[in-house]
Amino acid sequence: MPCEGCMERDNVSTGATMEFLLLGFSELLHLRVPLFLIFLIVHLVTLAGNMMIFMAVVMEPSRPPMIFFLCQLSAIELCYTLVVVPKALFSLVVVDGSTISFLGCAAQMHFFVALGGAECFLLAAMSYDRFVAICHPLRYAALMSEGLCLRLALTCGLGASAVALGLTVAVFRLPFCQSRRINHFFCDVPAVLHLACTQSYTPELPLLAACLLLLLLPFLLILASYVCIVVALLHITSPVGRGKAFSTCISHLAITLLHYGCATFIYIRPKSSYSPARDKVVSLVYTNITPLMYPLIYSLRNKEIRGILRKMLRRKKTAQVN
Repeated sequence: MPCEGCMERDNVSTGATMEFLLLGFSELLHLRVPLFLIFLIVHLVTLAGNMMIFMAVVMEPSRPPMIFFLCQLSAIELCYTLVVVPKALFSLVVVDGSTISFLGCAAQMHFFVALGGAECFLLAAMSYDRFVAICHPLRYAALMSEGLCLRLALTCGLGASAVALGLTVAVFRLPFCQSRRINHFFCDVPAVLHLACTQSYTPELPLLAACLLLLLLPFLLILASYVCIVVALLHITSPVGRGKAFSTCISHLAITLLHYGCATFIYIRPKSSYSPARDKVVSLVYTNITPLMYPLIYSLRNKEIRGILRKMLRRKKTAQVN
């Protein structure tokens, strides 16, 4: 049942002119300057790290499947941070929060969900790559062909974008209460749903469906891949060989746990348990710290990435000398 003070709006005229107010960190006015500097430094380091990996892989003539997927992961993280962090930084500059238009809020939500969902599907594709490498090493080159990798990458992006579009349309067709104050630093789905003028659980159904498709389905595929990997590792008699095979999965497992840990906490729960302050803290980790950790994890754990980065730095030094 709609609540009092709901805004009955025309989907075209009112939606085009309506604005939301992102409160951001307005309750932490005394910490605005240090928070801004910390977020800015983290953002710049994140952009530099992911851009370095992306450019290094793009410039490499021969790219194994895992390196190709890492390149796509870095591209997703670059876009991911650019969708959210600049608006968050701006919310620290203004005192009373920053405004965002109805269409701007919808676009931000769509890209955020689409990129996050594409990352989930990509992690599933990477787990399949590890499964083939460990369980079928002799057929690895034939099974993980360049064409298959391109199809997997395209499917990850298009599938996540389609689900995100359906979720965004469902959320922004709801009637919103007149305050229109979003207690967050970007248009996250739970924060916007909290403004919906309805007392039923019906508006949460599209979010539940999106979670099933973007979170649960890839997670089950990742789980199935690793069950097969563990079974294959149990058949390896040499502890050294077993450890070497498993070490190729550690980076992927670390990123999967980081990504799914935060996403599960934020999205897989009822609207009644929504806590703005707690969500903003988790979202800070999800949108700032996690993208920063990805380049560090892969550059430290992946020998091929380290080799590519060294070659890129050598080429740069040679060019400077010449």
